[in-house]
Amino acid sequence: MLKNFFMSDKSNNNTSPTRGIYLLPNLLTTAGLFSGFFAVVSSMNGHFANAAIAIFVAMIFDGLDGRVARMTNTQSEFGAEYDSMADMVSFGIAPGLVAYNWALSGMGKFGWLAAFVFVAAAALRLARFNTQVGVADKRYFQGLASPAAAGVIASLVWVGTEYELNGQDFGLVLGVITIVSGLLMVSNFRYNSFKDVDWKGKVNFIVVLLIVLVFVIVAASPAELLSVIFVLYASSGPFTTIRSVKKLKLEHVVGDDNDSDFPSEKKQNETDTDVTGQEENKT
Repeated sequence: MLKNFFMSDKSNNNTSPTRGIYLLPNLLTTAGLFSGFFAVVSSMNGHFANAAIAIFVAMIFDGLDGRVARMTNTQSEFGAEYDSMADMVSFGIAPGLVAYNWALSGMGKFGWLAAFVFVAAAALRLARFNTQVGVADKRYFQGLASPAAAGVIASLVWVGTEYELNGQDFGLVLGVITIVSGLLMVSNFRYNSFKDVDWKGKVNFIVVLLIVLVFVIVAASPAELLSVIFVLYASSGPFTTIRSVKKLKLEHVVGDDNDSDFPSEKKQNETDTDVTGQEENKT
């Protein structure tokens, strides 16, 4: 009887859920969260270049934590939720406050409302993204990703600081850009996710030389180049959407998830299957 008791107790211990969190991916997420918080503090102290750079550093950590989790097989629901909260700080609150402290604080209600639109749009964008995991077409993002929107704001602030511009003189311009960036996040415009790129494949030697050239240009003028890259990427969504549909409708610009009728990868495969089946029936 005692033997059965100890055996049952041992089996219960074996089937009990494992407690604790994975260290490495959540450590990277914490580093990204720290970078976003550091950006807020730096902007409050008037160090806007450091604030902008901190947002880009947060992007690096945000890109690493998920990949490290997949490589080490340490994905967890806690890590996913923690990453989403960190993204809200680094790519929602931080860019909004950096833009406000640099250029929008002297614009009255328009200034803080523009910053709030960006922060609220980032929260809505992250919430929508979390509900679309495993459903959306992985080749595209629905709406501008929050790190890319944060990159637009951070790069413009960085460029202005490098050229010693007074941000308050450009409050109206940056306010409009901040609002537009926020609206792009909650739009239905399609942005290429670059997830279908074969990073493990072989490339020509010239491609490697071009990559080296890009690194040289980034090192020479990082603020200007990053600004051009993120502004062009933010502008690419409307063009990609217009090319993807036969006739542009309101649901292609804004609306619920099930309103847009973009030809996703799953729908395209189903269409190809139906066409093949009809051809076989005819033959």
